[in-house]
Amino acid sequence: MFGATTTPIGILGYRSAIVTLRKELDLYANVRPSRTYPIKNSKKNVDLVIVRENTEGLYSDIEFGDNNCAYSVRVISKKASERIARYAFELAKKRRNQVTFVTKANILRKTCGLFRDACIKVSKDYPLILSKEMYIDSAAMNLVIKPENFDVIVTTNMFGDILSDEAAGLVGGLGIAPSANIGDKHALFEPVHGTAPDIAGKGIANPVASILSITMMLQHFNEIKAATQIERAVTKVLLEGKKTTPDLGGNSSTIEMTDAIISSIDF
Repeated sequence: MFGATTTPIGILGYRSAIVTLRKELDLYANVRPSRTYPIKNSKKNVDLVIVRENTEGLYSDIEFGDNNCAYSVRVISKKASERIARYAFELAKKRRNQVTFVTKANILRKTCGLFRDACIKVSKDYPLILSKEMYIDSAAMNLVIKPENFDVIVTTNMFGDILSDEAAGLVGGLGIAPSANIGDKHALFEPVHGTAPDIAGKGIANPVASILSITMMLQHFNEIKAATQIERAVTKVLLEGKKTTPDLGGNSSTIEMTDAIISSIDF
């Protein structure tokens, strides 16, 4: 479990710690679920997962240039594209049998074109799963207008980073957005949000994203009962609305909301 207080470790000009961990441990699948919770600013009927390729793309850390012109290299490989597509299709089998692969292949013909071809190739191994391509700009719009139409979204690194924050905004913000970084041998779980230095030390950070990341970790280790108990406790506290942090319209502290969730767990 990667703690919220350390998520964005790094200093300007130095490589990100979490990006380094993802690459060194080959945590190729970034998994970010978004679903409706019983809070005022959560849009109804949202239940989707964004599966983001986690090791290459525009976050490949290959940049060069000078003060007049700078370049970033977007790396898209067949191997990485096929394995993230397969992860998404396997996940869809456990959900509603629908995968949307998001590209900009009409413009980025080489990189997104390769990613699209990999998704189409993998889709042929899953004839019972409905799959379709959507361009990133259209996907961003439709995610806001009709989020209920999405089940599993699979896309490249930066596109997935942006879309997953957008999806979090639909259901209450980054304070309730968990995530998993999954590889074949290792896994790392973290809240999507960073350290939020503007509220550091105030004791009002929303603990839900960290707690839901723990439920994802438990699910990964097949501790389904424990994960379900914790998620039900989170839902109960959100539904009651008596012990919530300011970002959710309440006036409770981080510790108070955490204690309320712990007290609501039905052991």
